[in-house]
Amino acid sequence: MNITSAQLRREMLKSAQALIDTAENSAGDIIKAADIIAGAFKKGGKLLICGNGGSAADSQHIAAELVVRFLRERKALPAMALTADSSIITSEANDHGFDTVFSRQVEALGKKGDVLLAITTSGRSPNVIEAAKAAKKTGLAVIGLTGPDSGALGKYCRVCIKAAGDKTFRIQESMLMAEHAICDLVEKGFAK
Repeated sequence: MNITSAQLRREMLKSAQALIDTAENSAGDIIKAADIIAGAFKKGGKLLICGNGGSAADSQHIAAELVVRFLRERKALPAMALTADSSIITSEANDHGFDTVFSRQVEALGKKGDVLLAITTSGRSPNVIEAAKAAKKTGLAVIGLTGPDSGALGKYCRVCIKAAGDKTFRIQESMLMAEHAICDLVEKGFAK
């Protein structure tokens, strides 16, 4: 390997700085997002989550933390990753196109009072934007989780959390911190 420990340390510190920047710039939006989600749960609503690639994995991760538990024992919370059903995703992509794989599910599963958490590092993922449009049309609150530029997604969001980072993987690391903070804040309202 052609990397020194000093070079690796510099790279790791860039990631740490992205986490610090996200905490400093987005803490208020993270709290707002958690309040929206907890409020929906308390009124019988659910959380739908979508994203592509690493954000698809994050969607499933967040749903698992809320359905099962994050840090505390409490009742199961209704969260669903729209990224997990390969039959729905592939049939929609085959029949109508990939841009509608999430919006079609929002149409089928979402109702007024629910929340959509739309995750995209660029803010420009067409299928995530289509999901946000469908959610807004149906009466769901839309929370965006993006990189420093919310892109086109931002205009559909009630709140948009902008995770810091100069590279996709750093943005994803910052997003994970924000996602865990949301799970922690939401769960506190439902702990035994």
